[in-house]
Amino acid sequence: MSDGAERKLGLRERKKIKTRATIRMTAMRLFREQGYQATTVEQIAEASEISPSTFFRYYASKESVVTEDDYDPMLIEAYRAQPLGIPPIQALRNALRDGFSRISQDDREGMWERISLNYSVPELRGAALTQVISTAETISLETALRNGKSAPDLKTRAFASAVVGVVIAAQMHYIDHPEREFVDIVDEALALMDEGFPL
Repeated sequence: MSDGAERKLGLRERKKIKTRATIRMTAMRLFREQGYQATTVEQIAEASEISPSTFFRYYASKESVVTEDDYDPMLIEAYRAQPLGIPPIQALRNALRDGFSRISQDDREGMWERISLNYSVPELRGAALTQVISTAETISLETALRNGKSAPDLKTRAFASAVVGVVIAAQMHYIDHPEREFVDIVDEALALMDEGFPL
């Protein structure tokens, strides 16, 4: 691929990221102003100055604007980059810090609101659960690969599900403590898991 083609691809990708972020910010503003249930895809599209069909190119549904994000690919990439000799929980904690350092300040500031919506809006709970299951399976596969296995087994699935459960607990704690950084809460919770949850 020529340098010019790579530059064009980079511009297209940046435009996609910007449009996706604009849709999310607009949707969250409308959810605040008129409520989640009262806000339609058509309203989000109009306020974002795009067509509804363009909205569906970026998000599969209204629910996915809240439940989906671009964090998992970054976190998985950072997990893969961790040295193979360190324990998986430590590798995940390192990856978490690295991945969150790449999240924009705007995204970090909007995180509490999205997490709160996931737990307070009944329609979002099912979509959020689907997302959680997908994340657990991805972590399970990556952990299996780190341990020289070609596919997840009971151990890696149990580990990944425990990690996701810890993240859910961290999210619920974050809802009650928005003054804290979410990454610090997750890291603290994963440290407790690493210590065997001393109570």
